[in-house]
Amino acid sequence: MSSILIAEDEERISLFVGKGLRAAGYSASIVTSGPDALSHALTGSYDLVLLDVGLPGFDGFEVLRRLRTQDASLPVIMLTARTAVADTVTGLDAGANDYLAKPFKFDELLARIRVRLRDAGQVVTAELSHGDLALDIRTRRAMVGERSVDLSAREFALAEEFLRYPDQVLSREQLLSRVWGFDFDPGSNVVDVYVRYLRAKFGAERIETVRGMGYRLR
Repeated sequence: MSSILIAEDEERISLFVGKGLRAAGYSASIVTSGPDALSHALTGSYDLVLLDVGLPGFDGFEVLRRLRTQDASLPVIMLTARTAVADTVTGLDAGANDYLAKPFKFDELLARIRVRLRDAGQVVTAELSHGDLALDIRTRRAMVGERSVDLSAREFALAEEFLRYPDQVLSREQLLSRVWGFDFDPGSNVVDVYVRYLRAKFGAERIETVRGMGYRLR
């Protein structure tokens, strides 16, 4: 199991990301300041760091500069509300492997994590399957038996959640937060819309509605 350090001082975001990573099969720890981020990252206990720029103590750029003087290989994805090109360049020049602006979609964060862990030599699940349904995470291909199915990026992300937790009931709120990100509208019916899309492509009987609770892949 890959271990990820989340350095983020905004509690709503850190708890959301931590919960999502654990649900996706990762181990996740949270720190909320620059000094703590640096000391934890240097323990050698983590496979990847999610590093917010706006940390107290000293910021994420300084964390990264100090980290790189002692560890040049630990993958670091910077998270920030800053979208200026200069900030992106600063982060990458300091040694970041990737840069993701807030608000972000959780499925995009997971995809970037998988890429960085794979680049670092970590074992990352490449295919998910249940019955005759299969998703290839690397090529973004979906198969129903011998039939290839075209999925949009959001359809693929939703299908991935179902394939990761087959036979489990997933609530609309869980699916919203994991697929559409932390900045979602809890009153939206977008999950129901995309479930209909998947049913049309996979077969209506494969995704069961559990009244009052959510959906389950059968």
